[in-house]
Amino acid sequence: MTATKSLSVPKNMQEKYDAIVALTDAVCAEYLNEEYAEYARYLTAALARKRPSPIAKGQVKNWAAGVVHALGMVNFLSDMSFEPAMKAPDLWQAFDVNPTTGGNKSHEIRKLMDMYQMDPAWTLPSGMKNNTIAWMVQTRDGFILDARTLPYEVQAELAAAGIIPYAVDDE
Repeated sequence: MTATKSLSVPKNMQEKYDAIVALTDAVCAEYLNEEYAEYARYLTAALARKRPSPIAKGQVKNWAAGVVHALGMVNFLSDMSFEPAMKAPDLWQAFDVNPTTGGNKSHEIRKLMDMYQMDPAWTLPSGMKNNTIAWMVQTRDGFILDARTLPYEVQAELAAAGIIPYAVDDE
């Protein structure tokens, strides 16, 4: 259910990773938050580990913009009712990238990483409690239910198996 949250990067990709992360960290610090910066590091590392790595070619700023936008698509960054929020044109401007190029990189990343809106693997921790997809489980009888309605002990087992993010204690 969850993506591997690792900062491990192959030695031959370290320099490119560092350059991309320097940009994502700077933009996230100025406009977003530390959660976005942290997840941008994880996503960039995951891209660096791909064989062949897509980030080996192309401009650093385009990849950086694509990474943050891809995460933003999962986490509704352009929805002003969320915090933080940032419209795509402002994001492209912050990275000084062409909107078409940035959008194409974001699409490429989302396709490579099988990312989608409300993807539990890439939902920021602060948004996980509101991500209904992350909590849906199917019973042996085929019924789909919200795992948060189950007894804590069952939730703990599901969380240990990686089926839900964590067990929720109602008390």
